[in-house]
Amino acid sequence: MTDNTGSDGSSAVDALDISPAGQQDTTPDVIDGVARARLYGEPLFQLPNDLYIPPDALEVFLEAFQGPLDLLLYLIRKQNFNILDIPMAQVTLQYLEYVEQIRKQNLELAAEYLLMAAMLIEIKSRMLLPAKKADPGEEAEDPRAELVRRLLEYEQIKLAAMELDALPQVGRDYVRTQVYIEQTVVTRWPDVDMDDLKAAWADVLKRAKLTAHHHISREELSVREHMTGILRRLQSARFVEFSDLFEPSRGVPVLVVNFIALLELAKETLIEITQAEAFAPIYVRLSYSPS
Repeated sequence: MTDNTGSDGSSAVDALDISPAGQQDTTPDVIDGVARARLYGEPLFQLPNDLYIPPDALEVFLEAFQGPLDLLLYLIRKQNFNILDIPMAQVTLQYLEYVEQIRKQNLELAAEYLLMAAMLIEIKSRMLLPAKKADPGEEAEDPRAELVRRLLEYEQIKLAAMELDALPQVGRDYVRTQVYIEQTVVTRWPDVDMDDLKAAWADVLKRAKLTAHHHISREELSVREHMTGILRRLQSARFVEFSDLFEPSRGVPVLVVNFIALLELAKETLIEITQAEAFAPIYVRLSYSPS
């Protein structure tokens, strides 16, 4: 009977990890440090022998086309065909082979490509027919003209889109830096110049004059009172010069009333107004009354 006991006294059976189901664990004793995958969070270092991968679980697209025109342009440019003189037989054959491949995988996707395939077959058939005679001075119509026009326009738009995509974009090529700066608002009073202050005060005065109201007050002046004042003035002097009987500082209304009082005294012959010669001073005196 063979002894399975090792030199360290441990049994060889103990070196194997027996699962509860009675199956032996296939995890290698020596791990190279690189896991092939993770299953429920645990590293998987060897693929199971009974692993089943569905046919549609993994699809690899070597060339991704945006539509029939993109595929057709790819076939022409890849083989360096002249886009103005497309060999319809070769291009149509290659195009149909690709359509047949995608038809097996995705019928809905192939519907759009089938429409272009029908167009290619139509152009190829028209090229096999005798060309119609054109009018003198005009070229015969080429069945490929419309297709060439669409391909050139599509290629131009595609190149423009590639140039736009090559431009730097926020979030893809670079990230905007945002820095938060805490600012405290400090009230800063402006410096006032003396000239500015004077100009402001002058503006206030100007606006005050525009809005000022002119009040007319009624002043009661008595002619009799001024007549009495003139008589008292003449009693103390024999002759009084005419201009000395008026006080310009008291205002025009007082001067007018005083002049009217003088005329009333002359009318009542209480005073006399005399003048020695032309342009000589005018004097006023009391009228002479015989005793």
